[in-house]
Amino acid sequence: FSFGDAQFHGSTGGITLNKAVVGMAADPESDGYWLVAADGGIFSFNAPFFGSAGNIVLNEPIVGMEAAPSGSGYRLVASDGGVFDLGSSQFYGSVARGG
Repeated sequence: FSFGDAQFHGSTGGITLNKAVVGMAADPESDGYWLVAADGGIFSFNAPFFGSAGNIVLNEPIVGMEAAPSGSGYRLVASDGGVFDLGSSQFYGSVARGG
């Protein structure tokens, strides 16, 4: 749903998902956005796709995401503190423990 001057570019409402969408980030370079599901799947709407963690066996589910300030990447975070950087987003470490 879009409110105010936010543009609607699509949603996952008509898609059967493996896991629920748990986060969203706006692309600072366009008026698009990304959605992330708990399994690490990324859905791009008028924003470039930089990959996903959907093909990785995660120790714990993804719970959030943020866009890189440049708009050329994004960072995912799992409930155990695992961090996944995609695109130009820089990895600075995480607090996840190996499973």
